Amino acid sequence: VQLVESGGGLVQPGGFLRLSCAASGFPFSTYAMSWYRQAPGKERELVARINSAGNITYYPDSLRGPVKGRFTISRDNVHNTVYLQMNSLKPEDTAVYYCANSAGRGQGTQVTVSS
Repeated sequence: VQLVESGGGLVQPGGFLRLSCAASGFPFSTYAMSWYRQAPGKERELVARINSAGNITYYPDSLRGPVKGRFTISRDNVHNTVYLQMNSLKPEDTAVYYCANSAGRGQGTQVTVSS
């Protein structure tokens, strides 16, 4: 299982980023995929999940308020890639973002929201 995230970086509050996760080494279209994040000094938390077909998404109750309408998970089963579109970014979104499935996770990509 290989998961490689990209698209992170430094962005000003109110800005946007689109994270990508390129997958290989397993039958991508048969696995649900997730994005997690871990901020400094905090535990890793689930941000979003998408089913294998890409037609059902889940955002945890704990984050529905903070991320509702701002984050969108999607996937492309032809190109074995899962995305996280993040809009109206806030400083509290600063974290390392990981994609993962039941078989493993990537190394993460740093997202820093700061003016």
